[in-house]
Amino acid sequence: MAKSKTQASATPEPAAVGTPNILPRPDFHFPGEIGRTYLDSDPAKFPKPVQAPEGAPNILLILIDDCGFGEFSTFGGGIPSPTMDRLAGEGLRYNCFHTTALCSPTRASIITGRNHHDAAFAGITEIATGYDGYTCILPKSCGTIGEVLRQNGYMTAWIGKNHNTPPWDTSAAGPFDRWANGHGFDYFYGFNAGDMNHWDPILYENRNLVPRSTDPDYHLTVDIADKSIAWVRQATSIAPSRPFFLYVAPGATHAPHHAPKEWIDKFKGKFDEGWDKYREQTLERQKKLGVVPKDTKLTERSKGLPAWSSLNADQKRLYARMMEVFAGYGAQCDYELGRIVDAVKALPGSDNTIIIYIAGDNGASAEGGLDGSLCENLFFNGFSEKWQDNIKVIDELGGPKHFNHFPAAWAHAMNAPFQWTKQVASHFGGTRNPMIISWPDRIKDKGGVRSQFTHVIDIVPTLYEVCGITAPRELNGVAQKPIEGVSFAFTFEDAKAPSHHKTQYFEIGCNRGLYHDGWIASSPSFVPWESNRPNWDPDTAPWELYKLDEDFSQANDLAKKYPEKLRQLQDLWWVEAAKYSVLPLDWRATERFNSEAMGRPSLIAGRTTMTYYPGTIGLPDAASPPMLNKSWTITADVELTGDKTNGMVVTHGGLEGGYGLYLRDNVPTFVYNFLSLDRPTFTAKAPLPKGKTKLVVDFAYDGGGIGKGGKITMSANGKKIAEGRLEKTVPMQFSLGEGLDVGCDIGSPVDFTYELPFVFTGKIDKVTIELKPKATV
Repeated sequence: MAKSKTQASATPEPAAVGTPNILPRPDFHFPGEIGRTYLDSDPAKFPKPVQAPEGAPNILLILIDDCGFGEFSTFGGGIPSPTMDRLAGEGLRYNCFHTTALCSPTRASIITGRNHHDAAFAGITEIATGYDGYTCILPKSCGTIGEVLRQNGYMTAWIGKNHNTPPWDTSAAGPFDRWANGHGFDYFYGFNAGDMNHWDPILYENRNLVPRSTDPDYHLTVDIADKSIAWVRQATSIAPSRPFFLYVAPGATHAPHHAPKEWIDKFKGKFDEGWDKYREQTLERQKKLGVVPKDTKLTERSKGLPAWSSLNADQKRLYARMMEVFAGYGAQCDYELGRIVDAVKALPGSDNTIIIYIAGDNGASAEGGLDGSLCENLFFNGFSEKWQDNIKVIDELGGPKHFNHFPAAWAHAMNAPFQWTKQVASHFGGTRNPMIISWPDRIKDKGGVRSQFTHVIDIVPTLYEVCGITAPRELNGVAQKPIEGVSFAFTFEDAKAPSHHKTQYFEIGCNRGLYHDGWIASSPSFVPWESNRPNWDPDTAPWELYKLDEDFSQANDLAKKYPEKLRQLQDLWWVEAAKYSVLPLDWRATERFNSEAMGRPSLIAGRTTMTYYPGTIGLPDAASPPMLNKSWTITADVELTGDKTNGMVVTHGGLEGGYGLYLRDNVPTFVYNFLSLDRPTFTAKAPLPKGKTKLVVDFAYDGGGIGKGGKITMSANGKKIAEGRLEKTVPMQFSLGEGLDVGCDIGSPVDFTYELPFVFTGKIDKVTIELKPKATV
């Protein structure tokens, strides 16, 4: 029988240079001749594994959280950063690099190379709405660098914070295509939330919940460093010929500002002169370092922030301590990242490793309010705090009992010399972040400074260029949006080359900006430390104008001097907004945290009765029963196996807010954590007998609006055993990162009367939660 050749398959359109622009590559088909048996066929030939382009570098991408331009010493700040110093000394510092002013949006841009609205991340995932630019569902048309590099021969890992998965997809039921693994990262270790308790975090390894650490000295930043080192060592030892892409995103320096005491104590007394003096000293250091021009002016203190001299002695003592805690938190973070850098540099071929260290996904955060905070979740529920309450626990700051955050004026100081803070996308205090790049094989201007305008969307095209990767026009069967960033690889060799990134819009929460050819128009909307916002009109909002080659810090407003230029940039902002799905503008804040009110997708929408079984742990808040602003009943079918039955039956939330139903020596207790400010507790007067019990907690909501009170009744086998009132309830969300657990408590405790994980020592058949939404108002 005659031999026959196999049919040739369709192949992707070849790219002019680099890799295929249609991914994945076509399935393998044997290229030789095939007969009836192997004896009369050409020799078998396996498909070659995909190989990265020759000479493609390893990549270590580091993104710190909530960090200001004037925070770390490498850019003139007061917090030592020896890791950044070392990388800057062998590489380059970029002093005109920009983020979006908020975490999820910046993180969507850094992995896609697209503007954050075009990638559907107008804001953080917890405030998503149903408009194209606002869903927080990363479009398949915005393929990630992880997926593209993976399909081009790279080993990929994402370790730390993932704030780019829709909350309604983060439960054990999935779907998992928008988790980090689904975005092209072979390995993930970290948390799927905006922030995380660093003493008692809820973590995932790939899709699996990580058991709570038994290390009494556990800290999340150390854990992230350990896992990063372990992965890169293992991957390179197994496959030394393949390059790696390691994306490390620590939770620091986002709240909670949790740091070991030995790190905090290093800064005792260092900030007693206050935030105004700190800003002055920081600018002086920045000029000496050459990271700002010699004629840079210190901007005025942003409107609404108090002068340090206006504070009393107790306020100064409290606020200085809060800054010491933050400094310890930041210094520890840089140190731990240094361990990762050391591990990477110890690997063979480390000189062909590009390390990009970005100090902040936005400016430092003012979400601690004017007085600082012990519970950041208060801000997101629309409440402010008073320093007189916070000073009572000054010696506990940074420890496991509080979700603490420093005052807004310290955030402003961390962003020196600029105006404003995180969220304020109109000004550089929100958007300009330090970036350091080291690549010994390529960068020869060691210790150099680069001042070209660059933006977070430029990271992906830069990496594609230096790796020899072609951005695919089709990825996994989906046509891709064009990469919207511009490569800045040319700056590695040329310090004086003009910027290639000519135009860039900014928008977060109606704070707007438009950069074009050295000018920027800026329109701030709301102060970031106020979560309750009035009505707003974009047509009457004020605009400012700055010429950046003469005014590095946005200190000299030229709006009145050049009204025509301002009008040109205002009009261009609307053009860019329409082009990149920025519209419609939405200034709502606190109310957007309520998933029910916003109509976000939900595993529990429309359900009034939910039954859970032992082993249900780590259920995300977004997938947990929405027990806010309504009546509800918890029914737990349990069996007490002796007279010393202890442990958590069911809990939702933790340190920041929530509830818990537990037994201690057979005595049932229900505690309601009102945003860490108050923990009303209802305890039975007598222990329950051994045997089966139907334990019920019923809450009858008063109605009349949100956050109102109601009556609590606890019963066992139909007999009332405790009752009382909740005078107020959580209005928007129990927790930023903790949901429902049955049979134990993972994450942080809802009160401090028990030790985690507080495993229930009896038996639980099931826990049923019934919602009664008609009683809400």
